[in-house]
Amino acid sequence: MQLYCASATSYKRLPTRVVRVGDILIGGDNPIRVQTMTTTDTMDTLATVEQCIRCIEAGAELVRITAPSKKEAENLQLIKDELRKRGYATPLVADIHFTPNAAEIAARIVEKVRVNPGNYVDKKKFEQIEYSDEEYAEEIERIRERFTPLVLICKEHGTAMRIGTNHGSLSDRIMSRYGDTAIGMVESAMEFLRIARSEDFHNIVLSMKSSNPQVMVQAYRLLIHHMMSEFGECYPLHLGVTEAGDGEDGRIKSAIGIGTLLEDGIGDTVRVSLTEDPEFEIPVCKQLIERYKKSENNTFLNNVPPIDKIPFDCFNYKRRKTISIGNIGSDQVPVVIADFHKNTILNQSHLESIGYSYNEQTDKWNIGDTAADYIFLNKEPSFELPGTLKVILSHSSWTKSANNEVCFPLLNESEYMNDSLQKSHILNFVMVDCYSEKRDQELLNNLLGKIKNDPTSVICLSSTNKNAVQSLRRMYCELINQNINNPVIHICDSSFSSKDESLIHYAVEAGALLIDGLGDGVCFGFHYADTSVATPNDFINSVAFGILQAARTRISKTEYISCPSCGRTLFDLQETTAKIRAVTSHLKGVKIAVMGCIVNGPGEMADADFGYVGSGVGKITLYKGKEVVKRNVNSEVAVEELVNLLKENNAWVEVPENR
Repeated sequence: MQLYCASATSYKRLPTRVVRVGDILIGGDNPIRVQTMTTTDTMDTLATVEQCIRCIEAGAELVRITAPSKKEAENLQLIKDELRKRGYATPLVADIHFTPNAAEIAARIVEKVRVNPGNYVDKKKFEQIEYSDEEYAEEIERIRERFTPLVLICKEHGTAMRIGTNHGSLSDRIMSRYGDTAIGMVESAMEFLRIARSEDFHNIVLSMKSSNPQVMVQAYRLLIHHMMSEFGECYPLHLGVTEAGDGEDGRIKSAIGIGTLLEDGIGDTVRVSLTEDPEFEIPVCKQLIERYKKSENNTFLNNVPPIDKIPFDCFNYKRRKTISIGNIGSDQVPVVIADFHKNTILNQSHLESIGYSYNEQTDKWNIGDTAADYIFLNKEPSFELPGTLKVILSHSSWTKSANNEVCFPLLNESEYMNDSLQKSHILNFVMVDCYSEKRDQELLNNLLGKIKNDPTSVICLSSTNKNAVQSLRRMYCELINQNINNPVIHICDSSFSSKDESLIHYAVEAGALLIDGLGDGVCFGFHYADTSVATPNDFINSVAFGILQAARTRISKTEYISCPSCGRTLFDLQETTAKIRAVTSHLKGVKIAVMGCIVNGPGEMADADFGYVGSGVGKITLYKGKEVVKRNVNSEVAVEELVNLLKENNAWVEVPENR
């Protein structure tokens, strides 16, 4: 199977067709565009206009507005007119679900319409239906009859279209043939794309959204492969992780999914879906795309050796096979290493930031679900550590250590290659710099050859290249091709001035590799020019576990699948999500969906164990998986009823006393 991008070991933008949306161009060599979606009632013209303006002034280049029925679609004209009257020419996008009539009205008004193949013509009733090839072909013709009028209207009016597949809203027809899979998402979009192409309509953008970044990345890659194989060209791609949630978790999930693809040169426009006011999505979008603005012309990866074939599956997740060294590698969850080497003094209270709290009265440690596995220090601590926490020291400090069963050395390449230096007989961490400087291939081969025959060596990969992901990926290719099965830790440092920028940096550089099954642990560091700035260890530890969870490699906390709210939302989504999080955040590994309306209901929450979905004003429907359990629950007691549902299904535990 051919690659899904222009290059997997150097940054190069994927060539795509150019699509016009109003006065802006998407795809080709044009900048990666930023967009968002309003959360106001579309029938409230002034509120929607005001929110559009806030988004535009924050940097949105397109603004999407929901149009669930004909009346909202018609009201788009008033919204557009008022924006133009105030001097704003930003293209508007109509978001359509279920209603072809609304799409056909909107396509005559706004610059772009978005349709979801899963519910534009098909329905989703969670029914398993067996189709013969003839019956399936008849269904495609039925879709052609319903969809072609919209295509012709868009063609006539110069309106662009996004064919936007969502993992959670695949139709019963697609589910019956392809299952709940990435390839099902791709085929759902390809059916609509083939119809549009048959009418010589090409002003099309596509998207493959999922709340699971792993599924989302695989679907986009497969879509590109199928478009290139069938058409010999690729249409522009709109990137997004749907229902990412809010706060830190929403940003991490979005950065991993979107950033993984951007690293491969994939993506022409992005939207970060947060359960927050839409203008707050824009800075995250900007931070994500900033690193790619000038990468095309940079030469910082010239020293990375080219490779003809990637020796791992880019379309299906499979963790790289490694040996087990202590608690690192093989089928063990990836470890988290906390970097405290700048701390001149360390006491028990410092460890609270990485998941360990000391009870002086009982002389015992309480260990949290997000407790780091290793701590990197400049000298051995003077107090007894909790039993699950090990220490990493520089080689010179390690030789002075009194406990070589708990403390292990970190060696640079020259130290490791020096046979006269003492090493641990249990575990050695070996720093390997990935192509940051032009290096002698023979020296690298000697280093890797020694590691290959050393069952105590854990490799710590890092790179100072601007796009380090490709450098580390290329080193992984070297390890796999040489059958070196030692575990690998990703070392990633940040010199950004803000936590948000650092979060995105960590999530992209580590998440893009973890998504492909590459990596057995992470270690994140802050490197400020101002040495007086303290390292926020609690933030880094939280982000590290958040990245592992979003990449589906280590589950340590409750996961929330929460839609970003829109004009269809039937309750205060941000407030409700906060209430649910407050009473359920201790439920490790449980996935809870909070959806504003039935459009984003049982379909969009494909990965959720339990769902809380708006079904009417002040009314909530509760789900277990995709099954309705309780309908029309009064919103005032709905959170309590959700807790009862969790208890009834043995998914509830009491809040720990030391929480």
